[in-house]
Amino acid sequence: MDRWKGRVALVTGASVGIGAAIAKSLVQHGMKVVGCARNVEQIENLAAECVSSGFSGTLFPYKCDLSVEEEVLSMFSWIKAQHQGIDVCINNAGLALPEPLLSGKTSGWKTMMDVNVIGLSVCTREAYQSMKERYVDDGHIININSICGHRVINNADAHFYTASKYAVTALTEGLRQELRQAKTHIRATCISPGLVETKFAYRFYSENQEKAAATYRSFKCLQVDDITNAVVYVLSAPPHVQIGDIEITPVEQTM
Repeated sequence: MDRWKGRVALVTGASVGIGAAIAKSLVQHGMKVVGCARNVEQIENLAAECVSSGFSGTLFPYKCDLSVEEEVLSMFSWIKAQHQGIDVCINNAGLALPEPLLSGKTSGWKTMMDVNVIGLSVCTREAYQSMKERYVDDGHIININSICGHRVINNADAHFYTASKYAVTALTEGLRQELRQAKTHIRATCISPGLVETKFAYRFYSENQEKAAATYRSFKCLQVDDITNAVVYVLSAPPHVQIGDIEITPVEQTM
């Protein structure tokens, strides 16, 4: 990770869970990290924690709603003005709403697509353009996907979310192909976790908190550090190594 010290990373969805853990880890490794989310106060608290811990990097909180393209473009303009641009883009932000295919609300489907697919794609495009205009040839774009991007579980509430994650799988491979065609050494990686113990289930089952809690009691889940360690592994890989997709699941998870 030494080659990343002092360089700039963007981590979306950095206020809680996996995103917060990734942002903290990259700061610990000496990077300048722009952490964005709709709730910037939690990132501000995390930034203060990084300072008090004496980490060599810095976390810069930024309020941004990824479903609004104008806000995303403004964020990249701010990054360019303040930090010249970014070298690493971690597309972590994502959400799931319990909207089945036969009875779900169109508004819910659109929200998931806007954040999980369109927002991710806009960040990817702008990250690449930022690297290209500064002749950065060793950048990295990492999409935090899900095992739902590789197989369909028998849960009607999750089917549309699953479709959005299948899109992330396709987008990551398409990105890798376009980067090769562009004759650049910028790399693209997909990290697909199974069940991670975060607030994800509590948001997904917002009207049934006991069901959410039971999800995490069913077996020993992954922890956020398990995903963070994968990100560090990917960024630490030698320049000639392309890590396409990492699936990480709890030993006891059967789906």
